[in-house]
Amino acid sequence: MTTHQVPEAPAAAQPYVIHEDDGESIWFASTRLTVKASSASTGGSLTLIDAIVAPGFASPLHVHHREDEAFYVLDGSIRYFCGGETFEAGARSFVFLPRDIPHAYKVVGDAPARWLLLGAPSGMEGYFIEAGTPALDGGISPQTVDPRKMAEVGARYGVETLGPPPF
Repeated sequence: MTTHQVPEAPAAAQPYVIHEDDGESIWFASTRLTVKASSASTGGSLTLIDAIVAPGFASPLHVHHREDEAFYVLDGSIRYFCGGETFEAGARSFVFLPRDIPHAYKVVGDAPARWLLLGAPSGMEGYFIEAGTPALDGGISPQTVDPRKMAEVGARYGVETLGPPPF
């Protein structure tokens, strides 16, 4: 699989298309993220990431201070915790998580999950690119996460880790 960079746009966004195997791919924890739309390619309006996540993976409880997050689940089942509530979403479900509300998620079941992650406004891709490692081939390659590095990078991108998963 060849990884291509997301097109860089001038200050004003320009139309573009990005195909299935295109985009910058990153391994982050037990996740493979492929950036389909970035701050640069959308003139700052949004980020779109195609995510494949290992079964059983749970994010820490965290909060985004700069952008809202939306998930469109393509495959699998994910348990979300947000604003004191827990709910599950399966394939073809949409989940909206507003900024400044602590949240976490966990992939449930024995299969990986896949979703499209939308961040608005854009910028969250920088956090994943800087805190993760370039994906050198297909699939998921679990990476060791350094909590200090996550906190340092998170501070630059308005992402605050609050604690372990609440599941």
